[in-house]
Amino acid sequence: MAEQVKAGDTVRVRYVGKLSGGEVFDESPEGEPLEFQVGSGQVIGGFDAGVRGMAVGERRTVEIEPDDAYGERADMLVNTVPREGMRLDVTPEVGMSLTMQLGDGNQIPITVTEVTDTHVTLDANHPLAGEKLFFEIELLEIS
Repeated sequence: MAEQVKAGDTVRVRYVGKLSGGEVFDESPEGEPLEFQVGSGQVIGGFDAGVRGMAVGERRTVEIEPDDAYGERADMLVNTVPREGMRLDVTPEVGMSLTMQLGDGNQIPITVTEVTDTHVTLDANHPLAGEKLFFEIELLEIS
């Protein structure tokens, strides 16, 4: 019987990630498979679980609920702030990605979701939060 992926294995996979409507949001670059150690937290939980038990050459489609991906959307991560208090080098626009410096020195990515003359709405949710994800995975190698 062929070797199957288990926790601790390093694997190389090709993948295509799609949303429930079929639109592709991510895929492994051409000729550059994704390499990660199973169970190490390098990829989202549902993807990690999805490769377990696969054999080299196997293809599988994995459906991942938000809790095993980027979590549910959290309203508390959406805030509207006065424009005058923002120190930006550029004019904020809807869809723009910014980085927010936290008090502890860490940084988090945020997205501008609304801009008015006086305020800007910022969303710190991951762009895929609340989404069910579908991955087509091909296992290339186990080491």
